[in-house]
Order: sequence, then structure tokens, then C-alpha cells
Amino acid sequence: MSKLPMLPTRADDKTMEQYVERVVAVVQGATEDQVERGENWYPMANSLAEYIGQGDMKLGAGLLAVFSANKSWTQNKILAEDAANGNVHGHVEDALAKARRILNGEDPMIVLPEDSKTWNFYRTILDPADPDPVVIDRHVHDAIAGMPYGNQDRNLSNKTRYATLAHAVRLASRELGTIPSVAQPILWIVHTDLTRGTGTRPKDQGYA
Repeated sequence: MSKLPMLPTRADDKTMEQYVERVVAVVQGATEDQVERGENWYPMANSLAEYIGQGDMKLGAGLLAVFSANKSWTQNKILAEDAANGNVHGHVEDALAKARRILNGEDPMIVLPEDSKTWNFYRTILDPADPDPVVIDRHVHDAIAGMPYGNQDRNLSNKTRYATLAHAVRLASRELGTIPSVAQPILWIVHTDLTRGTGTRPKDQGYA
């Protein structure tokens, strides 16, 4: 199978319009159950962060964010709670080092790479009503692209590409009359429900 072309780091007006149209179409096509799950997702994660941090929201949200890379939500929750209880394990050393820094009192906004997926995930968990942060992972990328990239690299570490996709979600959210912390999880849920059980989304990796 030939590799799919990498999405451009910057999108011209026509391409951006296509991105926005795809996001709007997917979100508008969501079932009532998918909409409800999406609307409740970040408030639920916010409550979980408070529980994991034992009242320290920044700690709980920071640990959830740092352990989120390349982990299912189920794994993510377990590793974050374990870390809060003194057992920092289960991830690459870079993530473990960041978790230790957060546990030692450093601000997750400084520990996590600015404008990255984990940085935006932290901000959205901390304040689900914040209209600015947008979480872009491989599934959101594929939904915006309109095709599954499977295990292919998407290079979302490229800040310009990430910002382009985040801008598309912001524009689509405005068109939908909502904010990214609502539109993005609905988009994510619809896409992963469609791809669950494939190489893109194994059956056992639920969103919640």
C-alpha cells in the first residue's frame, strides 16, 4: 500500500474550507449518543483530574496529559493515577521524566511542550470552557483529512501543521455554534466509532 501524502503545514483557502466542511459534516452526522458522549467528555475528564490530583487540578490534569501520548484512555487513566500514588511507570522515559517534574510541583504549562497535543489536552482538561485550546491527535487528523492514515506518521509535532488543523476545528466550531472542547471530542468519537476494530483503532481502546 502506497503512503498517503502528508497534509500541508499550511492550508490555502480552498483546502481550509474543505477541512472545515469535513469537521462540520462529521459532527452534524453524529448520533444523539455520540453528541452526549462528546459534550460530557472534558467535564468528565476535569472531574477525574480533580480526583487523581486529590483536589489539585493542575496536578491531575498534568498527569493525564503527560501519559496520553500513544496510550488508550483506559491506559492513560491507570498510569496517571498510579503516578499520583507514587508509582511512575508504563511510558517512555521522556514522559516519565515530565510526570516526575509535575509531581515535584512544576507547572504543566511549562513542562509540556507548548502548542503540542499534550499541552492542549492539559489546558482543555483543566478548563473545559476554554475556547482556545484544540486537541489534535492522529484520529482528529484523519477525520479532517477525510481518510485513515493507519500507522503512517502524520508529523503532528510540526507546530505549523498542528496549528493549521487546530484552526480548522476552531472555524468549524464557530460554524456549529459551539467550542472546540465540544466539537473535537464529538469528531473524535464519530471517527473512532467508524474505524474501531481496524488497524487505525483497535477494539479495546475506548475513548472513556
